[in-house]
Amino acid sequence: MASKKREVQLQTVINNQSLWDEMLQNKGLTVIDVYQAWCGPCKAMQPLFRKLKNELNEDEILHFAVAEADNIVTLQPFRDKCEPVFLFSVNGKIIAKIQGANAPLVNKKVINLINEERKIAAGEMARPQYPEIPLVDSDSEVSEETPYESVQDLFSIAIIKPDAVISGKGLEIKRKPDFEELVSFMTSGLSYILVVSQGSKHHTPPEETEPQPDTEPNKPSEYQCEVEAKVTPAMMKKKRDSLQEYLERQHVAQFCDIEENATNVSKFMDTFFPDFKKRKSMKLEKTLALLRPNLFHERKDDVLRTIRDEDFKILEQRQLVLSEKEAQALCKEYENEDYFNKLIENMTRGPSLALVLLRDNGLQYWKQLLGPRTVEEAVEYFPESLCAQFAMDSLPVNQLYGSDSLETAEREIQHFFPLQSTLGLIKPHATSEQREKILNMIKEAGFDLTQVKKMFLTPEQIENIYPKITGKDFYKDLLEMLSEGPSVVMMLTKWNAVAEWRRLMGPTDPEEAKVLSPDSIRARFGISKLKNVVHGASNAYEAKEVANRLFENPEEN
Repeated sequence: MASKKREVQLQTVINNQSLWDEMLQNKGLTVIDVYQAWCGPCKAMQPLFRKLKNELNEDEILHFAVAEADNIVTLQPFRDKCEPVFLFSVNGKIIAKIQGANAPLVNKKVINLINEERKIAAGEMARPQYPEIPLVDSDSEVSEETPYESVQDLFSIAIIKPDAVISGKGLEIKRKPDFEELVSFMTSGLSYILVVSQGSKHHTPPEETEPQPDTEPNKPSEYQCEVEAKVTPAMMKKKRDSLQEYLERQHVAQFCDIEENATNVSKFMDTFFPDFKKRKSMKLEKTLALLRPNLFHERKDDVLRTIRDEDFKILEQRQLVLSEKEAQALCKEYENEDYFNKLIENMTRGPSLALVLLRDNGLQYWKQLLGPRTVEEAVEYFPESLCAQFAMDSLPVNQLYGSDSLETAEREIQHFFPLQSTLGLIKPHATSEQREKILNMIKEAGFDLTQVKKMFLTPEQIENIYPKITGKDFYKDLLEMLSEGPSVVMMLTKWNAVAEWRRLMGPTDPEEAKVLSPDSIRARFGISKLKNVVHGASNAYEAKEVANRLFENPEEN
């Protein structure tokens, strides 16, 4: 409780425009930590501020504050940003800005400005005429993202009706049907609720809502009924073209109800997609993280727990021993230090753990969590950083690594987690609901469906898919089962795709899968060894050979 009290005394809390204007009346220097309500102030800097306050002991001319950008009009340019921002106000004028939790730079700036204030007070120098800096974030684009309140100007709501979902064929619907009949019809099966935009790069429509009814209609998958809206510059008019008219021109209007009224769109957004605002503003980023050998050996579980507690999703992870070249690339920032050779030796003598992390503003947030490059600097300025928390006696460096830019992250992820493709098959006996659930499991496991085709397999194609069992006694039964209806043929892409797909499928026998891998696809949906719902290639070569035959006409995909 005592430490909490000290923090309140250290930094004045500013959470509205009135308090901001009042803060500008401060005499001397005020250091302002600008933050978002969803992520809070930068706690890692508080030890530095407390140290400066104690050492400089300038109660009259040195002040610290935290300002919530969400509720202060002046700080609007800093909203929806993750990176910490520190503003420096001298006698009510914002004269400097530092982005990022750069403790040495902030420390130097505060000391220089306080020294100036002392000299001015003693008559040793005149007050400099600092220009007031504009409060514009350097990452801001000229065209700011449209706020949620005006989302109806960019989006429409489309409901694909149950008859279209179930059969892919449109039923003629009367203009003014009986309301009870309409309700009965609209609740008779699954519908897709879509948010449709004109392709602005700033707005990625959210995924379809999960089906709600308890009953299981025989609906086709998303691959049976697709509506593609192509936007041309001519369509970007003051009053845009009606989506309803476009669908009528494409002869698919009977499948959909369209809502373009601004008030109703906003209302439907809140009903069907209550978290749309949050998801629209998210900036999901991947970064490479790496635990150096000593930390991986001694405290791997603690690090992984911390990563998950910070809302990162671990997309991939692998244990590997780095080559000398790889270690030198990852340790380049230390190459001029006396201990560089010792560091490279340490990095290559045992296994490290490489991770692909995903989070909103993931790259910058991970860098902020890591803290400085050396333990000495972390302990002094960032005691709450991962560098300080997971310091090891062996070397004076940060035991965790993170990519320094999105370009570097992409390059490093491709190097340590090279993509691979494999063949996947959902067999005909899977129900439409099971197909949808299996596709969701595939996406949640991090696979990209690079090619998908729903098709009736010929005996020749089945032989290509199952080349090793054509002479088996049960092969005739397999042919008969796969000829019962269409299969969904897929090319699945991710790192280590062949092994990962086989792991997700589970053992061939569904009964064995229920014991050994209860969360696998075959454990959940398989009926027998023959009707085990999915199939996968044995190796990457087999997957490529079969895919070349099954996907030889790309226009059909």
